[in-house]
Amino acid sequence: MILTCIAVDDEPLALNLLTSYIAQTPTLELKGKFSNGIEALKALHENPVDVVFLDIRMNDLSGIELAKVLSESRSNDNIRIIFTTAYDQYALESYKVEALDYLVKPFSYPDFAKAVSKAMRYFELLKGIANPKSEQHLENRTADIQYLYVKVEYQMVRIAANDIVFVESDKDYVKIYLQNETKPVVSLTSLKSVEEKLPKTAFMRIHRSFIVSLDKIKAVTKGTVEVAGRTIPVTDQYREEYLTFFNRWK
Repeated sequence: MILTCIAVDDEPLALNLLTSYIAQTPTLELKGKFSNGIEALKALHENPVDVVFLDIRMNDLSGIELAKVLSESRSNDNIRIIFTTAYDQYALESYKVEALDYLVKPFSYPDFAKAVSKAMRYFELLKGIANPKSEQHLENRTADIQYLYVKVEYQMVRIAANDIVFVESDKDYVKIYLQNETKPVVSLTSLKSVEEKLPKTAFMRIHRSFIVSLDKIKAVTKGTVEVAGRTIPVTDQYREEYLTFFNRWK
């Protein structure tokens, strides 16, 4: 598999080093290099790539700001960020925008190669899920249906997917509500990240802030879902997919 990528850094020496690393990596195909975030963002809207190697501190548009714009755009759902920065204090911010990796300058080629390997594993998994005839697809789907793994404070917590009633976004966190539990599991992550991990046959996103378990739904209307005593509205962005489900429910 070949991953397409761009490099973004406002320091010429750092940009040249980054593009030289990319050139040495047979699994990467460089589609452009940019010295500022605005030019990179425009290029990504016109020609999306798989991976963006992205500096953080830039004058016009910071790497964190650019990553947030990409994460909020459904047309760029599959673009993944690998930050390359001289500052380690932005690690938490990179986690919030679902960056694949965080390389602190000066980083070596082996460090760079490890980050690329992580990206390869991500896209191999994505490809496996997209191909229903693939054996990897079947293995991944089975694993996805059984458990969801999320970070809670300093631990990785395993949650049985069948126990999930619905998931709610709350600023930088998600709340995962479970059957037979009074308090939700709270994780510092995005709803988009949780959505990608849950099987689409069993869960549906119906609102910018909500994902619901289909078999936990108690009642529906054309514009709302009732689950665990909560009535959740269906927003326009997700209405078409929901109406297909609604018609099957009837």
